[in-house]
Amino acid sequence: MSESNKGWTRRALLAGGGAVGVAGTVAACKYGSQLFLLRDAPEHEGPIPGDWKESRVQAYRSFGNSGFKMSDISFGTSGLNDPAVVRRAIERGINYFDTSPDYSDTASERSLGEAIRDFKRDELFIASKFCSPSGHLDKDTPTDEIVRSVEDSLQRIGTDYLDVALIHAVNDVDRLMAPTFHEASDRLKKDGKVRFLGVSSHTPDLEKVMRTAVDSGRFDMIMVAYNFHNWPQLPEIFADAHQRGMGVVAMKTLKGAYHTQLSDFTPSERQSFPQAAFKWVLSNQNMSGLVVTMNRLDQIDEYLHASGQPLTDEDVALLERYDQQIASHYCRPGCGECLDSCPNDVPIDDILRYQMYARSYGQEKIAMSDYARVPAEHNASQCASCPAPCEAACPYDLPIRQRLTQAHRDLRLVG
Repeated sequence: MSESNKGWTRRALLAGGGAVGVAGTVAACKYGSQLFLLRDAPEHEGPIPGDWKESRVQAYRSFGNSGFKMSDISFGTSGLNDPAVVRRAIERGINYFDTSPDYSDTASERSLGEAIRDFKRDELFIASKFCSPSGHLDKDTPTDEIVRSVEDSLQRIGTDYLDVALIHAVNDVDRLMAPTFHEASDRLKKDGKVRFLGVSSHTPDLEKVMRTAVDSGRFDMIMVAYNFHNWPQLPEIFADAHQRGMGVVAMKTLKGAYHTQLSDFTPSERQSFPQAAFKWVLSNQNMSGLVVTMNRLDQIDEYLHASGQPLTDEDVALLERYDQQIASHYCRPGCGECLDSCPNDVPIDDILRYQMYARSYGQEKIAMSDYARVPAEHNASQCASCPAPCEAACPYDLPIRQRLTQAHRDLRLVG
């Protein structure tokens, strides 16, 4: 863990004013097993395992009926600022890159574009989103504005076309099927600026959204939050998508990425967890591949060590142990049982996800930026004096009010 992350953790816990000290936070914890989250995230102990070094892609999978073979472990560019990381990834066999205008305020698209100049464009698959640098486009966005957003992405990346443009972070069927997105997609395809249309989601209505997307016949691929022990209907949806010739891509595969913070995990378990998580996702043969954020050179060695490897009993046991460790802390994407109970319409799941970006992924600026977009009347400042009916609604007994008030302090202090 970097010194900047350590400083942020201490600052969030010890700041004056509205924040409470460590002792007060410990006393507020509803579950004793949460206490591991109050410590600095442990670093890897000892040298990087030798068998990680120079890891390469070992398996490629069909991306639907596109004719493209996707690296089973592929590159997410959230937080990317260094083109050298992309170059290294391509040299190691990664050929699928997922980006967006709102990743690092367009820096991710620009860094990706700078890196791919040295490589054959037709050997790479570039995915970006119907987004602006300030965030997602809503369902009422005019067609011309959507088209311009993609043309701006093409200019930043320095390419004539996107392989896929996604309607990003779809929360409901109305946005999924919004006419202007589909009109824009058809126009961009006709003009040769986009090859395929996709959709991504990690909403509480994820299964409904993805089922509608597959059945609609409008989409060429889906990108879905998918990890161990979540969303029981997704495998059937994946099978149907695969049968229809669609690409199926997983994201959010590390289930919060709390493994670096679990003091009860051994160094070996902390090192093995990402590979186990990836192997579990890829054990579904209907999956075209997965996308995971990479913005450091060492992550390429670490993550590609799992490429092409079979899932083992030891992997499953480690994932079960991880689930036990995070059970009283992890807000499950796709749940949403608490949302209707909030008298202030606080987007509980989104705010806890932003906090996860900051704490587990080191993406403090992205988390702060996302949180800043939540209107004050609906952000977590409303939670301090609330009777917290959300906690009664939560099927996992999470201490939601304590988590949200801490998130409010954290996301205003990071900087």
